Amino acid sequence: MGGFSNNGSPHSSLSLFSHLRKSTNLVPNSSTYTYAISAASGARDERAGRVVHGQALVDGFDSELRLGSNIVNMYFKFSRVGDARNVFDRMPERDSVLWNTMLSGYGENEMYEESVQVFRELINESSTRFDSTTLLSVLPAVAELQELRLGMVIHSLAMKTGCYSHDFVRTGFISLYSKCGKIEMESARKVFDESPHKSLTSWNAMISGYTQNGLTEDAISLFREMQKSEFSPNPITITCILSACAQLGTLSLGKWVHGLVRGTDFESSIYVSTALIGMYAKCGSIAEARRLFDLMPKRNEVTWNTMISGYGLHGHGQDALSIFSEMLNSGVAPTQVTFLCVLYACSHAGLVKEGDDMFNSMDHRYGFEPSVKHYACMVDILGRAGHLQRALQFIEAMPVEADPSVWQTLLGACRIHKDTNLARTVSEKLFELDPDNVGYHVLLSNIHSADRNYPQAATVRQAAKKRKLTKAPGCTLIEIGGTPHVFTSGDKSHPQVKAIYEKLEELEGKMREAGYQPETELALHDVEEEERELMVKFHSERLAIAFGLIATEPGTEIRIIKNLRVCLDCHTVTKLISEITERVIVVRDANRFHHFRDGVCSCGDYW
Repeated sequence: MGGFSNNGSPHSSLSLFSHLRKSTNLVPNSSTYTYAISAASGARDERAGRVVHGQALVDGFDSELRLGSNIVNMYFKFSRVGDARNVFDRMPERDSVLWNTMLSGYGENEMYEESVQVFRELINESSTRFDSTTLLSVLPAVAELQELRLGMVIHSLAMKTGCYSHDFVRTGFISLYSKCGKIEMESARKVFDESPHKSLTSWNAMISGYTQNGLTEDAISLFREMQKSEFSPNPITITCILSACAQLGTLSLGKWVHGLVRGTDFESSIYVSTALIGMYAKCGSIAEARRLFDLMPKRNEVTWNTMISGYGLHGHGQDALSIFSEMLNSGVAPTQVTFLCVLYACSHAGLVKEGDDMFNSMDHRYGFEPSVKHYACMVDILGRAGHLQRALQFIEAMPVEADPSVWQTLLGACRIHKDTNLARTVSEKLFELDPDNVGYHVLLSNIHSADRNYPQAATVRQAAKKRKLTKAPGCTLIEIGGTPHVFTSGDKSHPQVKAIYEKLEELEGKMREAGYQPETELALHDVEEEERELMVKFHSERLAIAFGLIATEPGTEIRIIKNLRVCLDCHTVTKLISEITERVIVVRDANRFHHFRDGVCSCGDYW
């Protein structure tokens, strides 16, 4: 029975158990039931498992520790957490294996608070000592709950009991601190640096932690350090570092990582290939992303979702819908994430009917209950298209409570379509739900400014100032020859600042000749018009573009990344510059990609 179970034949093991019970005079012992319970778990046969459990109870083996641990594990595998807890509670004595089974079982069923509670019970029960496996079982739950204080207590206990000497325990603490946010990455790095014997898993955990917390440059720096060590990257390492490249938007760095895996077995990994597709899409090369996608012999749902999402990011809604159809025809079932990707693509391409049909099909055709994120996408689709009242009615009819993201989406649509009255109503709701978010104040202020109601715009900004809410400054990155250059509005710190501003003045003259008039509605109200023009004239994206023009050969494509949404005036200016200079300019802002060519943007002025 054990041989069958251990070699992937649990049904044969169960058949043998049945034969033993019915056709022999042999009496099962504790090991017999332990093997049978394991076989039922492996076969995912809940009915058989309950039968075996019942027979074990009748034969008086219910108090056996090893068997009890296996029964608890089996019920967790079937997501019968109540039954697992009942078996645990009835055990007359408990060892570390049984406690560990409870901890990991709750964690695997995403019942993290219950897992932590069991750990507290274990600590309070002086008769049982925890071991390194105990820590590995509870740390993921502590990490998911971001229980930093408890994590630090466990860290101290691990050091006192000697468990901390195990590398996999140290790796668990690296993951724990990484989950607790950017500020705790120093603690994670300290654990990593103090590890006398690092493993590939610990390197991956540290790189992943940096990437998850947006510390992409640290992730890449550590990856370069890893290359000098005795460890070679595996697909997990490559996937993490490609994610970091995607966040940075640095295409040259992404190509360098691609070069490292080209021709190796990693290139055939579905996870690495999917990460490459995501990297190229987020770095502006949607054509290269599609080329790699087409070359893949096998794709999973994440691969399809990544390609759909990439098209949405570039505003190619019809291509996203086409890929979705191919996905269905290939036999891969869509997930809730798939629908998020498709709805996002529809919103950025103005595909209202298609988005509406897709949203309705989630429940009616595929049996998915839409989440708040799906509802927010639908509000975005309606709002961007100008159907503001319909979007409001949609929110009011939602079966789930609208969170701030839903109302913020509608507020953004109010800005696009300059509906000041509705914006006030929506803002009041947002200030109530999330009073410390400065973004809502900025949006409402901009809406009033666009309506030339400057006193009201000032009132909103003053309210934010009183609450000490600050907006993240706008900045733009451009990479030239592998070196990143970052600009802020009105920046004069660059070594080539004189040439940059001269190029902007040259372009300004040519744009004026073409009929350009600055859009200054969103600039501060308490300055003269001439000063307002100067304020928008030296926005960070213009400085980056000007530098790109003087630092590259004629005809070279220019790629920039901005951390905020590109403003209306800069969008207009970039279209004109692309026409004047005969350059392709690719801009990634906080929302999407814009591809400017011959005076036209790929977004169709819809963003």
